[in-house]
This record gives sequence, C-alpha cells and structure tokens, in this order.
Amino acid sequence: MAKIRVLADTDVFIDYLNRGFLGRLFAGKEFEVFYSIVTHKELFSKKGLKVSERMAITGVLKRHRIIQLNGEITAIYSDLRRRYPALEKEDALIAATALFKKIPLVTRNRKHFKPIHGLVLFVAPAVPN
Repeated sequence: MAKIRVLADTDVFIDYLNRGFLGRLFAGKEFEVFYSIVTHKELFSKKGLKVSERMAITGVLKRHRIIQLNGEITAIYSDLRRRYPALEKEDALIAATALFKKIPLVTRNRKHFKPIHGLVLFVAPAVPN
C-alpha cells in the first residue's frame, strides 16, 4: 500500500516534539512526511534550545524528507507573495513547497493558508490540554 505523502508545517512538528501529538503521522507507517527547509530553520532558531532539544529535533527530522528551495519553489513563492500580500514570508515559502510537490499541507494554522488557491490542507486538531 502506498504511503500518503504530506508536507508538515512547523507548528505540527512542534506539537509532536513537545507533546507527542499526532504521533501516528510522524511515527506510523501510513505517511511519508516531508518538510520545508523553512521548518528546519524555524525549529532550530528557537532561542535557548538545550542540547537535548537539538538532538530530539535532529532525530525526528532524520526520519523525514527535507525539501530544499529551488528555482521553481521560489517562483511559486514570488507569485504567492504578489497574490496574497498579507501572507507571511515563511508561510508563503512553506505553501510554495507544498504546491511544488503537489502534496497536502498538514497544519493547525488554517487561517494562514486557507486563502491560497490550489493548496490542499489537512487541518490538524487543536492540541488537547
């Protein structure tokens, strides 16, 4: 059976790293999880990260597939920034990556990405308390 290919937004990785939320997505055998180089940057740029936290992030990311920026992604990004000027730069890069790969974006930030025509969203539920 083919795996379901998805791009995971940074917030989804954070929820998994902090609380194990959506473990089936990250640890199961049903999904092939991709992530943008932007997510890599956002995860490692948090101020005050401990060595153990860096190691945990590295361990999780190694199990999934990074997508580097390329000319096609940057062209899509430029188009998104022109069409949706309120869209944050990082969100536009992540959306451009999902559009380039033609895979759904898994996020909890529905309102950030909902306006983007052609972007398929899998909206993750709120993290339980």
